[in-house]
Amino acid sequence: MFKNILVPIDGSRTSDLGLDEAIKLAKNQEATLYLLHVVDDHALLQSAATTSESTFIDGLLEALRGNGKKIIAEAEAKVRKQDIRSKSILIENLGSRISDLILNQVRELNADLIVLGTHGRRGVRRLVMGSDAEGVVRETTVPVLLVRSTALPMSETGK
Repeated sequence: MFKNILVPIDGSRTSDLGLDEAIKLAKNQEATLYLLHVVDDHALLQSAATTSESTFIDGLLEALRGNGKKIIAEAEAKVRKQDIRSKSILIENLGSRISDLILNQVRELNADLIVLGTHGRRGVRRLVMGSDAEGVVRETTVPVLLVRSTALPMSETGK
């Protein structure tokens, strides 16, 4: 029986599908959902070299934070409609792997399940882009439900 379900969300279609599955499970298990969004600002911070670029970067960081808040708010609204207990977490990535941040939250929250949407990339695309889902699966000590859409538009699958 699952009581604390961690759901990393990023606003993508696969993330939304993962949230839908987590909602079904939470309803069935009477569990609490923990909605996690990571503002990945590491790349922007690395490129802030000059004062003028820094001002531009600050604006981009604020936009990323605002987008993260919007993603969380939309997920919260979806969960509330189903009358499920939830808590939202918005964190910033300052150089860590996303998978490590997810695993830290698993430990802090005593999560007993992770529900994660995945793009299911293979081959060179996965090697070049990395895989947060793969990092989580390799290192976690709790069950992971990977939710993948087989009907993604070509622009998302890269095929």
